[in-house]
Amino acid sequence: MTMNLATDPWIPVVFDTGCAGFVSLRGAFARGMEIRDLSARPHERVALMRLLLCVAHAALDGPEDEAAWVECGKGLPKATADYLAKWKHAFELFGDGPRFLQIPDLHVVGSKDEDEGNSVSKLDLALATGNNTTLFDNAGGGNRGFADAQLAVMLLSFQCFSPGGRIGVAKWAGKETPGKGSSNHAPCAPAAMLHALLRGPNLLETVRLNLITRETVEAAYGAGKCGRPVWETMPGTATDQPAVANATKSYLGRLVPLSRAILLAEDRRTMILANGLAYPSYPEWREAMATVVVREVKNKQERFLLGASPQRGIWRELHSLTVRRLGGDVAGPLSLQNISSDQSVDLWAGCLATDKAKVLDTLESVFHIPAAMFADLGRKRYENGVAHASAWAGALRFAVGTCLEALKVEPDRITSVRIASSTRFWTAIETRVPLLLEIAANPARLGPGGDYAASDWGRAVRRAAREAYEFACAHDTPRQLEAFAKGLRRLRLPPNIKPNPKAS
Repeated sequence: MTMNLATDPWIPVVFDTGCAGFVSLRGAFARGMEIRDLSARPHERVALMRLLLCVAHAALDGPEDEAAWVECGKGLPKATADYLAKWKHAFELFGDGPRFLQIPDLHVVGSKDEDEGNSVSKLDLALATGNNTTLFDNAGGGNRGFADAQLAVMLLSFQCFSPGGRIGVAKWAGKETPGKGSSNHAPCAPAAMLHALLRGPNLLETVRLNLITRETVEAAYGAGKCGRPVWETMPGTATDQPAVANATKSYLGRLVPLSRAILLAEDRRTMILANGLAYPSYPEWREAMATVVVREVKNKQERFLLGASPQRGIWRELHSLTVRRLGGDVAGPLSLQNISSDQSVDLWAGCLATDKAKVLDTLESVFHIPAAMFADLGRKRYENGVAHASAWAGALRFAVGTCLEALKVEPDRITSVRIASSTRFWTAIETRVPLLLEIAANPARLGPGGDYAASDWGRAVRRAAREAYEFACAHDTPRQLEAFAKGLRRLRLPPNIKPNPKAS
C-alpha cells in the first residue's frame, strides 16, 4: 500500500462547517478557502505550516516583493497544484524510490539486533516511548501501530523538533551517519523557542499572511539565501556539500529539515533512526517564526531567542513578539513585515518546551493584536501593564511567606504554597489580558493620571492577588486569623512603583 502526501489525505484540519477531516497537500491549497484551521498540537502546527509555506514559496518562486505578495493568494491553488504534480514522486512515504524526508540508502550498522527498539512511536514526541516520560501518554511502550496519516505528521514534526542527545549510528550510502552517536537540536527545538504565526480567516489566507517576500529573505539572511526545498536537491550523503548547504543554510531548505536520518519499515511499526544533517542555530541563523530579545547577563546586554515555559504565560511576552523590525536588538517574526502599522491581526504563538533532550510540555495561545501594539508606545503600555502584574506577584509571594512564617510552617511547605498561589494568580489574570490590550490601544483607559492601579486591568490584578492570598492562607482559627492579617498588611505594592509617563 502506498501513501503520497501530495495527493492522499493526511493533514488534519477543521472545515468552516465545523467538521474535522483530512486533506492532502494539494487539497490544503485547493480547498484552503473552506478550511478554517489546522487541527494539530503546537509543534505539529508549526511543522505543517512550514511545509505548506515551503510548497507555496517553491510553487510561486517568490513572492518577489510586497506587490507580488498582495496578489499571490489568488494564484496559489493552481500554482501549487502544478508544482505538486511535477514533484509528486518526492512525496511518497513508502516504496523503493525517493521518500519524503527519508534516506532510502540507509542501513543498520552491524547486526539487525543493534537497531532493536527503534519503534516508529519515537517519532511522536508526546508518547511515552524511548526516553520520553508518561507526561502525555499513559500507555507506554513501543509496540504500537499507526495509520499512514499519523506517521506522516509524526515524521514531519520529528524532523523539525527532535531534541538533541544520544542517537543511533547507521550507514548512509555506505558511510556512517555524522555525530558518532550524538545529535544537535533540530532547527525548531533550541531553547524551547517560541514560534509565532499570523492567523487568517481560512487556511489559504493564513499561508499567504506568513509568506515572506524574497526581499525580506535577503534582508534577513543575505543575498542568495532563498534556496530550494530539500526534496528538490536531496543530499546523496551527509558530505554532499552543495545539497547540504542548501538544506541547512538557506530559507527554503531549512523550512522542511532533514535533521535525522530515517527510513520507515514497510510494516509501519519500526524504522532505522540515526543522526542527520547539522543545522546552525542562533545567532548564526534565526528561524523566520522566532523572536529575538535582549536580556541582561552579568551586567551585559545579550541577544537570545525568545523561549517559553509552562511557568510563564505566552501573553507576558507579547510586547516582544510584536516588534516589526528586520534587525536591531529586538525583532519579532519576519511575517510581521507583511502587515501595515494600522492593521490589527490574530497572532498564534506556541512551542515545544524541552529540557535538553526531554520534552516537558506543549504551549500555545491565540491573541487578537490591536494595531497599536506594533508601535513603540503601545508596546510600552502593554509591557508596563505586565510589569504592574509582576509587582503584585512579588507582593503576593511576600505576603504568603509572612503569613506562613507566622504560623511556623516548614520552609519546604512555604515554597510549595507560594508556587501554588502564584500559579493561581497568573492563571486568573490571563483571562483579563484583553483589558491590557485595550490599554495598549487606548491610553485613555488608564485615566488622566496614567495610573495602572486605577484602571480595569489594575483592579483585576489586585483582586486576583487577594483571591490567591486567601486561597493560600487559611483564616479560620484565631491563630490563623492573626497570621492572615499580618500577611495581608504586606499584600500591597511598594510606594516606589510608579506608572511610566512615557507610556501614557
